[in-house]
Amino acid sequence: MDDMYREQILEHSKHPHNFGTLEAPSVSREEFNPLCGDRVRLDLQIADGVITDVRFSGRGCAISQASASLLTDELRGMTVEAAKVYRKEDLLELIGIPLAKNPVRLKCALLSLKALKAGLYGVGHIHDDDEEE
Repeated sequence: MDDMYREQILEHSKHPHNFGTLEAPSVSREEFNPLCGDRVRLDLQIADGVITDVRFSGRGCAISQASASLLTDELRGMTVEAAKVYRKEDLLELIGIPLAKNPVRLKCALLSLKALKAGLYGVGHIHDDDEEE
């Protein structure tokens, strides 16, 4: 892994962006990696089909936490449709982890993306602010 990316991972794991929870998220989903014990919960606020706020919480290795931090930076302001088709290659490019290297670490890096996809495709709790109850 390139030193620049290693530094970015360490920085995001020590000082994660968007860490915390939302009080009444439109989407909330937690995923767990049983191989290493990492947990990531993503909370999204959605209005008019756009992700207006995003938070993550959890615990785990530097890669899982940095990946969640980087992903949340990308998601704010993104349409739900664009988030649904966000690819693992896009996230891996952000954090600088080649696809073929270390499959165990790959699962760590993609845990937040798994939470995003499961939440947006209806496996998690979803509530659009614009829908009537």
